[in-house]
Amino acid sequence: MAAIAELTYYPVKGCAGTAVRDAVLTPAGLAHDRSFMVVGENGVFRSQRQDPLMARIRPEVSADGEQLTLAAPGTGAVTLQVDTSAPRREVELFKKQYRGVDQGEQAAAWLSDVLGAPSRLMRVPPEHERVSGGLTPGTVGYADSCAVLVASLASLAGLNERIAEGGSGPLPVDRFRPNIVVSGWAEPHTEDRVRRMTIGDTELGYSKIAIRCAVTTIDQRSGTRSGPEPLRTLAGYRRAAAGGVAFGAKFAVTRTGKLSVGDEITVTAWGDSGL
Repeated sequence: MAAIAELTYYPVKGCAGTAVRDAVLTPAGLAHDRSFMVVGENGVFRSQRQDPLMARIRPEVSADGEQLTLAAPGTGAVTLQVDTSAPRREVELFKKQYRGVDQGEQAAAWLSDVLGAPSRLMRVPPEHERVSGGLTPGTVGYADSCAVLVASLASLAGLNERIAEGGSGPLPVDRFRPNIVVSGWAEPHTEDRVRRMTIGDTELGYSKIAIRCAVTTIDQRSGTRSGPEPLRTLAGYRRAAAGGVAFGAKFAVTRTGKLSVGDEITVTAWGDSGL
């Protein structure tokens, strides 16, 4: 039986995730997922690609979404009242312009100190309307492209077997920053072939395979670059026709509801691999 093994949302884009046993699935993904984003003085988003220390920042959102706490080792923590009414500011994500609600000077000072560069914290405004692409379109906050990233334990096991053959140690699934980790699929990369799946009362529609970047080479606990894996091994067997290497698949939310670790996953439509 395929089931949810792990559920994780990432309140601040690029920062550490929050593992939960239960989550609300909204039209834009797990509640609070990528609802905040760190930007530089020019309004361009910050990423672990350039700022790997972001992985050490651990955000926590209150159940009602009205408070955000940021913590990092050796820096202490700061708790903020989430502001959704301040004037909107221009932000840039992958060279596209959006709007954000600036969360103020306290958040900016804390992030600037931790990252060693001028930074500000922006929140997705309530009126944010960003359409995700792919086979099944949907809506999305500040995630890279789609609402939900799914990866399976079978895919991770297959990758780690190949990494071991190359003489390196296994990697944890958090290198890929998935929202839903699936257990119970026998074949690696089954998620590539899923076109529709139901989990309880919810439904997800396949958008596209997940092309991976250098963030996967960063240790998500220490915030340090740790070498060429997994990209080196993925390049040997997971090259996508359109370029890049793939691991995991991205989905749009077609029916909202509640998710819990252990929920059974039923695939209602299949397709070919997106490679």
